[in-house]
Amino acid sequence: HRSRRAGLPDRDRVHGGGFLNGRYGAVVVGSGINGLACAALLAKAGRNVCVLERNDWFGGAIRTAEITEPGFKHDVFSAWHPLWVGGPAHPQLADDLARHGLEYLNTDLPTATHFPNGESAFLLRTADENAAELDRHHQGDGEAWRAMLGDFFPNADLAFGILGTELWSRQGAGLGVKAVRRLGRQGAAEFAGKLLISARDWLETTFGSERAHGLLAPWVLHTGLGPDAAASGYMAQVIAVAVQEGGMPIPRGGGQQLADALVAFIREQGGTCETGVDVERVFEGGIRTAGGDTVSADDVVCNVTPTQLYGRLLDGHEEKATGFRYGRSEMQIHFALSEPPRWEGDERLGGTAVVHLTPGLDGVSRAVNEADRGLLPAEATVVVGQPLTMDDSRAPEGKGILWIQLQELPWRIKGDAAGELDVGSGKWTDDLRERYADRIQSRLARHIPNLESSILARTALSPADLQAANINLHHGDPYGGSLALDQNFLWRPLGSQPGHRTPVPGVWHVGASTHPGPGLGGGSGALVAQQLLKPSLAERARGLVRR
Repeated sequence: HRSRRAGLPDRDRVHGGGFLNGRYGAVVVGSGINGLACAALLAKAGRNVCVLERNDWFGGAIRTAEITEPGFKHDVFSAWHPLWVGGPAHPQLADDLARHGLEYLNTDLPTATHFPNGESAFLLRTADENAAELDRHHQGDGEAWRAMLGDFFPNADLAFGILGTELWSRQGAGLGVKAVRRLGRQGAAEFAGKLLISARDWLETTFGSERAHGLLAPWVLHTGLGPDAAASGYMAQVIAVAVQEGGMPIPRGGGQQLADALVAFIREQGGTCETGVDVERVFEGGIRTAGGDTVSADDVVCNVTPTQLYGRLLDGHEEKATGFRYGRSEMQIHFALSEPPRWEGDERLGGTAVVHLTPGLDGVSRAVNEADRGLLPAEATVVVGQPLTMDDSRAPEGKGILWIQLQELPWRIKGDAAGELDVGSGKWTDDLRERYADRIQSRLARHIPNLESSILARTALSPADLQAANINLHHGDPYGGSLALDQNFLWRPLGSQPGHRTPVPGVWHVGASTHPGPGLGGGSGALVAQQLLKPSLAERARGLVRR
């Protein structure tokens, strides 16, 4: 199951829908969440769209499959959808997707951190609950939480607006003007400066308890950052507020339900969606497939990495691909269990959607630093997902599932920080993957006593397996490239090519590699759809709307 692509559909069957006929308003290359969101919004507005996907499933890093034992539905890559439910596309499409079977489930226990000594800290669903939980670890941290919310919410439109606006645009400039008018020049400068604070600096100056630090620090990994990186403090606050307000929603039946519902809606609107189609060239006015077929379109939207876009799809722009840097790699481990996991310690852990296992802020920082230096971390931050806490359809009755994510790994391995594993040539092999998975399993077993006795099957995917499964998971980086400041916000994906336009007229770039960055939010797809649906100056003059 690791890296084998399931048999691709027969070309005659794939092409049997006649998607080569006629001209499309937009062709979307790649069916990641941003490509599907863009296509669905365009289709809803009446544009004739065509989505082409090289793999045999729609969704990119969204895939649900029985990769361990029959009846166990695992979200193979991504799994949790708070950014989608709280994002810009979902409100516009929610009713349409529900009509196609998409149902979201949620929980009052979204996330926790479990520490090596058996203590736990929880992030809950209300300000009062979170204040009480933080005061449990250090009196006064509850008031600090309330103060953070009191400072955040009055300017939440600015904080979230940064992630929901095309920054290189009139709207982006307008966001800056709005901040100055509301806060004054000095206040706006101070607000902008706070956006660049590291998670370490924010956490250590805000909360007195190391448990509070350890509760929030792991979440910056889910944004592609580390706790000592610029802007990680801003992202930690955004996620903390988003989790409190929105929980940890997942689709009933698996994440694939979101991708399938989007595809069904696009087809319902007359659009075309095809798998097994490898696009090898993109140009103004259309695309060419690896089979030599040409599809014409007014616009082409590419849901790919810069490596694919500039190194393969667009002719004559290869130098841009060489300037883009990728971040840390990740690994996934999936367990099928004969019974639910029984955690030691706080009984709430068994009902919590996402549990981080880490020593705390310094533990996350150390593991990130080791991975950045090419080492296998001695004590990685282990993300333990428990989808059965909300959705009992994922496994046979009475069984268990664990979804494990490790976000602090190198692509080229120089050594093992623990001094235990021989890394050989420095490449990810099947043997090294399994030995590293054994290390993680042993750590989990110290906190879940029934883990090893209940394992029916384990499937691990190394960074190399992830890259083989999805061409956009370059070097096993799930976040579309490094989010260092020079490749983030105004400068994403590249300082020489920021935003979503490309050097080729009518060709657009979306996905995790573009602003607002990674996460299943559909943000870049929604931004590009918004731009494509704007009437041109000539159309506005004629009072027409482009279709």
